[in-house]
Amino acid sequence: MSLKIALTKGRTEKQVVPLLEAGGIDCTAIRNKGRRLIFNELPDFHFILAKGPDVLTYLNNGAVDVGIVGSDILVEQRNPQYDMLDLGVGKCRFVMASTPDFNPNQTKRKIIATKYPNITQDYFEKIGEDVEIIRIEGSVELAPLVGLADAIVDIVETGTTLKENNLRVYAELQPVSTQLVVNRIALKQKRDAVYDLIQRLQQAKQVEA
Repeated sequence: MSLKIALTKGRTEKQVVPLLEAGGIDCTAIRNKGRRLIFNELPDFHFILAKGPDVLTYLNNGAVDVGIVGSDILVEQRNPQYDMLDLGVGKCRFVMASTPDFNPNQTKRKIIATKYPNITQDYFEKIGEDVEIIRIEGSVELAPLVGLADAIVDIVETGTTLKENNLRVYAELQPVSTQLVVNRIALKQKRDAVYDLIQRLQQAKQVEA
């Protein structure tokens, strides 16, 4: 019984394919994909490539059995499926950042710009602070520079983009990494296949480490 797997295309795809291969899964077709998005060559594993936010949509609607996606998307979209394995790649972190003159202890209500309103809301509720959140889809770094917001919440890996825009980190919210998530129904119907994949990837992680 084949597993249908939605893999986040782009950087996640590039980081996960070597793990899949180390687990004995032939990813030649994905490596030579051209513009293809669906790969049914293998009898046991069928792959689709999708944007991160769409991986959960396919998973939640039963179009795929397994999703490989960043924990940022899982937390932001309130993932209702089973988060089974941290793949140990795609590591970065959520931070609050702003200009050097920003005062994180200011008494007036802060305006925070972000692509991740749920994660941002959860963080400020946790620390007992009421803020106004503005959702930004593009370059969120612009918001404090043009006066739209007091600070931003965003994902950083190296922090280079923040430095290049003269922004500094004031708080770290939570880590981010790539996760393997399984549809609840698929875990019941394809349990052996799911756990075989998890075991392959666990072993591959040990080899890569």
